[in-house]
Amino acid sequence: MSVQTPASLVTSQLALLKQLEWRVRHAVENVLSGEYRSAFRGRGMEFDQVVKYTYGDDIRDIDWNVTARLGEPYRKKFIEEREVSLLLLFEDSVSLQFGSCAQSKREALLELAGLVMMLGAVNRDRVGFLHASESGYTLKEPVRGRGQILHAAAQLLGQPAPPLTSDLTPPSSGTSVPWRLLAKAAPRHSILIWLGDFPPRIEPEGWSVLTRRYQTMGFRVEDPWDRELPFERILTTYDPVAGRIVNLNGASSAQRDAHAEWVAQRDASFRALFPAPLSRLTVGTNQERLEALVRFFHARMAAGNRR
Repeated sequence: MSVQTPASLVTSQLALLKQLEWRVRHAVENVLSGEYRSAFRGRGMEFDQVVKYTYGDDIRDIDWNVTARLGEPYRKKFIEEREVSLLLLFEDSVSLQFGSCAQSKREALLELAGLVMMLGAVNRDRVGFLHASESGYTLKEPVRGRGQILHAAAQLLGQPAPPLTSDLTPPSSGTSVPWRLLAKAAPRHSILIWLGDFPPRIEPEGWSVLTRRYQTMGFRVEDPWDRELPFERILTTYDPVAGRIVNLNGASSAQRDAHAEWVAQRDASFRALFPAPLSRLTVGTNQERLEALVRFFHARMAAGNRR
């Protein structure tokens, strides 16, 4: 069995990312066109001037001071920034290492993260990441340029997976996400994409501050067994209560009921963090990740045109 050195690991990650970049470039040039930037445009704009409000304008842009002074509605007009800053939060947990298909959820989610970072590189944006696990975190502030983004993406994809058997922290303690540091890691109006497993939990302290500072989106990967347990077979799965991988010789009706309740709680927690339907993306491990991203951008673009 060969063991990869850090240098060979980086080389292999760069080779994988260049393959992803080729697919992304093809999608941008032939499928997405300008929709990537429109989908991520959000609030990342520079103030220009105050103009009269007309029907159909975004009410969030209303300048209430000027409106009160002049007695009719006025809104702020913005100049779109030429570049977008993308900040990815990859929340790495033991539960991501489960997979009933060809890939684990972690492998699929890392590929999704790599695709997003390559989209930023192709579109000349600034891209950074924060990788957090129960043992700590790694922060790479947003950088510009294809080469720097490629190496940042390789650094993210090369992060070691959390150990399956760990006594570092109790299962309920979760990952070590430095929320206050995250709020200062990118300019205001940047795009924050949180990738993780999103188990049921209380909203993190400071999340409301982040949602005001950044445009936030949540991306998760779902295994078919996450949605429904299989019948009449030995099941190796992640137990979210015990916080470890377990073997089940078939699932009882009580276990299925408990699992269904957990699924409902998890979905509700995900919706609470990202209330807008087009701010959250769920991709199956048996689905094509780039196609899912393209559909996501198409939907956001269409919604923007209807406003």
